[in-house]
Amino acid sequence: MLDNAAHVEFKPSSGWQASLRLRFAVQQNRTVLVQRNHCGPLQVQKPFYPEPNGVCHVYLLHPPGGIAGGDNLTIEVSVEDRAQVLLTTPAANKFYRSNGPTAQLRQTLQLADNAILEWLPQETIVFDAARARSLTKVILGEGARFLGWDITCFGRPAAAELFANGHYHGGFEIWRNGLPQWVERTVLSDHDPLLTASFGMQGYSVLGTMVCASNVPEAVQQLRQIAQSDHANNALFAVTQMKNTLLCRYLGHHAEQARLLFTQAWQVLRPRVLNCETHVPRIWHT
Repeated sequence: MLDNAAHVEFKPSSGWQASLRLRFAVQQNRTVLVQRNHCGPLQVQKPFYPEPNGVCHVYLLHPPGGIAGGDNLTIEVSVEDRAQVLLTTPAANKFYRSNGPTAQLRQTLQLADNAILEWLPQETIVFDAARARSLTKVILGEGARFLGWDITCFGRPAAAELFANGHYHGGFEIWRNGLPQWVERTVLSDHDPLLTASFGMQGYSVLGTMVCASNVPEAVQQLRQIAQSDHANNALFAVTQMKNTLLCRYLGHHAEQARLLFTQAWQVLRPRVLNCETHVPRIWHT
C-alpha cells in the first residue's frame, strides 16, 4: 500500500466540475473565514466558535453526497499566520461505482508560518466497481502545526458488498519547507492480492491514517494503550513516531470504530501539540 514513488495523476474529465477555495486569517483575536469561492456542489456552513480561544470550526458540504465517475472536485484551503481552524464534514464521502470514467478528488491544505489546521473529515466509502483518484496534500510553513486523518472504507461489508472490482489510487502527503515529511500512496485494483496479504489490508475493509506533524514521543505510550482498550476489539491500531511526524494507523471493519479510536488519539494529542483542550464538533453528535 505504501508506494512513495507512485504519482497521483489527475486528468481532464467530462463529469461534474466543482471547486471550493477557503482562506482563513486572524481578525480581532479570532480566526475568520476571509475568503470563500465555490463552483458547483461544494460549500460550507457558516463558521462556528465553540471554543473561547477563537478557533474557527467549519463544516465542508457536498450536497450530492457522493462522487460519480467523471466528476472532478477540488478543495483548496489556506490558513494564514497564527490562524487556527478545525475542518470536518457532516457525513461520509462516497465514490460511486463507474462503468469507465474516473472520479477525482484533490485537496490542498496550505498553512502559513505558525498556522494551525485540524483536518477531521468523516470516512470515504469506495463502492465496489468504483474508479477513483484522491489526493490530500498538506503544505506547512515554519512553525505550522497539522493534526488530521484519513479513513477509507473499501466496499460496504454491512451490505454484503466487498471491493472486488474497480480501481482506487489515493495519496496523503505532508510537506514542510519544500521537503516531504510523509508521502503515502494506496493503490488497489480488481481482485488485488493486497486486499488479503499480510503486508496489505489483511482481509480488513477499512484503512485509517492519522498524522500529527510534530515530535511528541512522550505521547506514544499513552496512544498505544488505545490499542488495548475494549474499543479496539477485532482491529489493529498502531502508533509510530518518526522524525517530526507521528502516525496512528488503523485496520478494521468499521469506520465508526476507526473514528472513535482516532478521536481518542486526538484528545491525547491536541493539548500537547495545539495547547488547547478538545472540543468535539457538535455535528458529530447529529
